[in-house]
Amino acid sequence: MAELKLFRTWSSRFALRVVWALNLKGIQYDTIFEDLSNKSSLLLQYNPIYKKVPVLVHNGKPLVESLLILEYIDETWKQTPLLPEDPSERATARFWAKFGDDKVLLSVWNVFIKQGKDQEEAIVTAQENLGFVERQLTGKKFFNGETIGFVDLAFGWLANLLSVWEEICGVTLIDHEKFPMLSEWIQNFAGAPIIKESWPPRDKLITKYQALHEVYTSKEAPK
Repeated sequence: MAELKLFRTWSSRFALRVVWALNLKGIQYDTIFEDLSNKSSLLLQYNPIYKKVPVLVHNGKPLVESLLILEYIDETWKQTPLLPEDPSERATARFWAKFGDDKVLLSVWNVFIKQGKDQEEAIVTAQENLGFVERQLTGKKFFNGETIGFVDLAFGWLANLLSVWEEICGVTLIDHEKFPMLSEWIQNFAGAPIIKESWPPRDKLITKYQALHEVYTSKEAPK
């Protein structure tokens, strides 16, 4: 039997992608929860370059970076495919997943950590990026079609963490009027049983990000 271990933290949005992928495919694995303020020797051994989670260890071989791990899982365990069969569609899915991390996540995070005019500018950029994502859902329940797939897992943080950040900073980025398809997708994705069972406790997320928000927005925060 294959040995499969997932190194993660309780709140990592990137590690959750791997949790969801493994659960969607019905794969058994062991979980090792890390404290990133006191990283284990195993984590440093398996990910010596970035020293972060998630790390998936399959039969002693470590894999890092969540989107790359998702691809490995999909290629290794063929049941419940995450990526389309068509090469062009696969490439397109990879593009949007990368766009999500490079552009959407960064722009939404900037709304969370900025104030005043800087925040207003960040909101414009974030909603422009979200508009590109919104259009990918035209006529579809999920980015993958009728079932959850690679791009859905990549954007999964939007279905939970975004509302936490919105609550803390008092800004609503996604509402049904501006983003009806994304709003519907959030409900569909967050409500899927295999997704819903893995969400971190919301009260703990609020506490964690409230502290971060205060650091970033205080006058004493590093420039």
